[in-house]
Amino acid sequence: MAPSMRDLQMIQASAGRRSSDEMEDVRLLDSCENDDNSHVIAVGDDGEGVRRVQVRVTGMTCAACSNSVESALKSVHGVFRASVALLQNKADVVFDPILVKDDDIKNAIEDAGFEAEILNEPVISKAKQNKSLMGQFRIGGMTCAACVNSVEGILTNLPGVKRAVVALATSLGEVEYDPTIISKDDIVNAIEDAGFEGSLVQSSQQDKIILGVDGVFTEMDVQLLEGMLVTLKGVRQFRFNMISKELEALFDPEVVSSRSLVEGIEGGSNGKFKLHVMNPFTRMTSKDVEESSSMFRLFVSSLLLSIPIFFIRVVCPRIPILYSLLLWRCGPFLMGDWLKWLLVSVVQFVIGKRFYVAAGRALRNGSTNMDVLVALGTTASYFYSVCALLYGAATGFWSPTYFETSSMLITFVLLGKYLECLAKGKTSDAIKKLVELAPATALLVVKDEDGICIGEKEIDALLIQPGDTLKVLPGAKVPADGLVVWGSSYVNESMVTGESVPVSKEVNSSVIGGTINLHGALHIQVTNVGADAVLSQIISLVETAQMSKAPIQKFADFIASIFVPTVVALALLTLFAWYLAGAVGAYPETWLPDNGNYFVFALMFSISVVVIACPCALGLATPTAVMVATGVGANNGVLIKGGDALERAQKIKYVIFDKTGTLTQGKASVTTAKVFNGMDRGEFLRWVASAEASSEHPLAKAIVEYARHFHFFDESSPTYGGQSNSKESTTSRWLLDVSEFLALPGRGVKCFIDGKQVLVGNRKLMTESGIPIPTSVENFVVELEEGAKTGILVSFNDSLVGVLGVADPLKREASVVVEGLYKMGVKPVMVTGDNWRTAQAVAKEVGIQDVKAEVMPAGKADVIRSFQKDGSTVAMVGDGINDSPALAAADVGIAIGAGTDIAIEAADYVLMRNNLEDVITAIDLSRKTFARIRWNYIFAMAYNVVAIPVAAGVLYPSLGIMLPPWVAGACMALSSVSVVCSSLLLRRYKRPRLTTILEITVE
Repeated sequence: MAPSMRDLQMIQASAGRRSSDEMEDVRLLDSCENDDNSHVIAVGDDGEGVRRVQVRVTGMTCAACSNSVESALKSVHGVFRASVALLQNKADVVFDPILVKDDDIKNAIEDAGFEAEILNEPVISKAKQNKSLMGQFRIGGMTCAACVNSVEGILTNLPGVKRAVVALATSLGEVEYDPTIISKDDIVNAIEDAGFEGSLVQSSQQDKIILGVDGVFTEMDVQLLEGMLVTLKGVRQFRFNMISKELEALFDPEVVSSRSLVEGIEGGSNGKFKLHVMNPFTRMTSKDVEESSSMFRLFVSSLLLSIPIFFIRVVCPRIPILYSLLLWRCGPFLMGDWLKWLLVSVVQFVIGKRFYVAAGRALRNGSTNMDVLVALGTTASYFYSVCALLYGAATGFWSPTYFETSSMLITFVLLGKYLECLAKGKTSDAIKKLVELAPATALLVVKDEDGICIGEKEIDALLIQPGDTLKVLPGAKVPADGLVVWGSSYVNESMVTGESVPVSKEVNSSVIGGTINLHGALHIQVTNVGADAVLSQIISLVETAQMSKAPIQKFADFIASIFVPTVVALALLTLFAWYLAGAVGAYPETWLPDNGNYFVFALMFSISVVVIACPCALGLATPTAVMVATGVGANNGVLIKGGDALERAQKIKYVIFDKTGTLTQGKASVTTAKVFNGMDRGEFLRWVASAEASSEHPLAKAIVEYARHFHFFDESSPTYGGQSNSKESTTSRWLLDVSEFLALPGRGVKCFIDGKQVLVGNRKLMTESGIPIPTSVENFVVELEEGAKTGILVSFNDSLVGVLGVADPLKREASVVVEGLYKMGVKPVMVTGDNWRTAQAVAKEVGIQDVKAEVMPAGKADVIRSFQKDGSTVAMVGDGINDSPALAAADVGIAIGAGTDIAIEAADYVLMRNNLEDVITAIDLSRKTFARIRWNYIFAMAYNVVAIPVAAGVLYPSLGIMLPPWVAGACMALSSVSVVCSSLLLRRYKRPRLTTILEITVE
C-alpha cells in the first residue's frame, strides 16, 4: 500500500470552538515542509535582526505552484529563507525586518499569481523566544573521522544552531538549536544535502508524542483515525505514516495529557485501534539492526557473485571441460571474459554503489574518507581490465585482466563493515541495558473523586504522569520514581545505584524507577517522569558522555584530514616509481606477470597502497573506548560526564577529600556532654538544643537529637537527621523561645533566650566574643580533639558553662582506600573546617599525611588552586552540594553518595553510592581506558606505517613479498574491526575490591 503521510493543521477545524486567547499559543508540528512553529516571531542570537512569519497562500494546486511561490519569496532582497507547504497552504519566511516589510512578502506572492494573508503573530514571552531545544539525530553513512568533521562543520554553520557534536561510534549527532530560527526538519535536510542519511531520534520538546498504531489496515481506517484526532481538544497537528503505522502528534499539554490522548483515540474507536508509545531508544536500536542487516545482505550478495569469478580465474583452468567452455569465443571476447565482466559490473556498480555515493558526498563537502580510497582502488582495477579487453579486441594483444581484484576487494570491505557494525553495536550495550530496566507497563490505581481506590488498570509505562498512584507487586519492577504511600518491602537498587544490599522501603520512602521490588506489595505516588526521572537522567548522562570527544581525539581528527590525500599521493608515487624503474631496466622482466607490462605491474602495487590504508581505525580508536568505558562505569555506579573527564582523571596526582560525610559517615552523634558550672544537665541540654534547633548544620541536628532523646528516651532511639514529623510537636513543647538567631559559618550560632545571650560553637567564636576559656575546659576540649572528636563550647551571658563532644565515625573502607591511592601513585589530602587537633587525629586514623584544617567553605577552592600551581591534576571528592565551588575548581570533580541527585553540574564524575571504593574505581577505570586508547592508536598507526610500504612493494625486491589488491583490502577491512574489538575488551573490566586494592601498582 502506498504511504499515506498526512500533516493536518488543526487551527481551522477548531477555530469555531476556541477563543482568540486560546489560539494564541497554537503551534504547528514539525513536518517535511519546515513549519515546526506557527506564527512565531524569530529572534537571532542577539534577539534582533531576524524575523519569521507565516503566510497563508491560497490558489496552489501542485508542486509547481509551491516552487513558484518559494522562488518569488527568495528573490526578495532581505529574505534569508523561505519554504512553502503545499498541503497546508502556508509559506514560512525568515527575513531581515529592516529590509523587508510584511507587505513586501505579501506583494511578492500576489505578483506570482496567488492570494496571500499574513497570519497574526501571537504574544510570545521573551523566555519562550530565547528557549533553545536539544535534538538528537541519527546520521547514517559516516565511515571515519573525516566524515564526522564534515557533518559537524555543516551543522555548526547552519543559522540558529548553537552547538553540534557528532559521534562516529554511535552514528548520532546532538544539536542545540533555536526553534524560532531553524526546525528539526531543516537540520535533517542539511544532513541529507551533505550526502548522509539523517533522521530525528528524539528532542527535548515536551509537547510531541510518537505512537505506534495497531488496527489500521485500510484507507477508511486512516480516515476514522484522522476524524477522531480532529475532534480531540488540545491536538494541534498530527502526521500518520501508513507504512510504519506511526502517529506523530503535537498537543497542548495544558489542555490534554498524553494518556488522555491515547485513551481518547482507543475509546473513540471502540477498541479497534490499540496505541503504544514509541520509545526513542527502541527505535534507534531497530535502526542499528536494520543497518547491520543491510550490510550483511550486501556482503552475502557480493560474496555469491565473487565466488564464480574466483572459480573462473583459479579453478576452471585446472578442469579441461570447463576451461574449454570459457575459451569459447563469443563475439570479440572469450566466454570467460564476458562472464567475469558481467558479474563484476554488478558487484562494482550495484552492490558497490554505496562507496561511490559516499565518496561523492565526501568530495562534494570538500573532504576525503575511506570510501574515496575504496572507490579509487576498485575503479582503477575495473576500468583497467575493461580497457585491456577492448585493447586486446582491437589489436590482438591480450593483456591480463584483474576483474577479480575489484569484486574480492569490495567483498572483503563489506565483510569488514558488517563486522564493524556488529562490534560497534556491542559498545552501546550499556545504554540498551539501562533502557531495558524500565518496565513496559504499570498498574495504575484508579481512584474516584474522593480519592478512594475503585480498581486497577494496566497502562503503558511511558504514559505515567506525576501524581499517579501505582501498584508494585512483589518481584515486579518499579515503573517510575516516587514515594511509598502504602506498604513496606525491600527493593534491589543495584542496577541503578550499584549498591548490592537491598534497601528497606516504608511509607514516605523514595523509590527509583527501574529497581526491583523484592517482597511486599507497594503503592507509590509518582513524583518524576520522563526526562526528570533518575533512570532517564542516567541514560542522558551516559549518552552525553559517549557523544563527547576526549582531547586526544583531536590527534585522530588531524590525521584524518590529511590521511587520504597523503595516501593518494603515495599511490601515485608508487605507480610512477615502479613504472619508471621498469622502463630504465632497474628490475628484470621476469618479475612481470604473464602477458603483462611495466604499467600493469606498477598499477597493482599502486592499487594495493590505496586500498590497504585505513583511516577508520584511527577514527574509532578513541570514541569506541570512551563508549565502552562510560557504559561500564554506569553499570558500576560511576557516572562519567565525558571523554575529557576520563582523560583528565587518568592523570590525577592529588585527591582532596572533604572530611565530613566523605571520609566520615556523615552521621554525627554526641558522645559527651559536660557542664562546668553546676547547672542541671537536662536544663543545659534544653538551652543548647533550643539554640541549635534553627540551624541546618549536621552537628546542630546531632545536638538537638541527643537532647530530644535525653528527654524522651522512651519514644525512639536517636537517628541522624533530626526529629521526624510525628515528633516535632512533642519536641517543640520543651524547647525555649529563641530570638535574634544568627548562624555564623565556620564558627557556630548566636541567639538570645530569656534575655540571655547564648553562644554555641568553636574556640574562634568564643575568642571573637571575648569569652575566656578556663584551663580545665581547654584541657577537656584538647582531650576530645585528640580522640578525633569535635569539641563544641557553650556560653551563657559571656560565661562558658559547658562542652559537648561530637564524633563522626570514619567509613570502614576509608583507610584502605587511602592506602590504595598511595599505591596508585596518588597523594590523598584532607580539607576540613574543623580544628587542627581533630583534623590531625582523623587524618592519622585514616592514614592521610597532608591535612588542611580550619578551612572555610569558600577557601577549599583556594586550597585546590595551590596544588594546581605546578601543573598537577587535582581531583576533589565531596558531596556535590556544599562542595560545589571546590568541585568546579578541581580538574576532576567527584561527587560521592549522590544517590538520586545525579544531575550535579559541578561534578565530572558522579558516584551513586556513598562508598569511597568508587573513587578507586573511577581512577582505575580511566587509566585502563586510556591505556586501551593508546594501544588502539599504536595499532592503528603501526598498521598504516607498516602496511603501506609493504603494499607499495618495498619488500618485493629482497623477499619477493607482494600483496595482491584483494589481500590488501582484506587487511584494511579487518584493521578497523580489530580496533573496535580491542575497545570491547574493556567490557571485561572488574572494579577493584577491598581485598585486591592494595595490590594496585602505578601503571
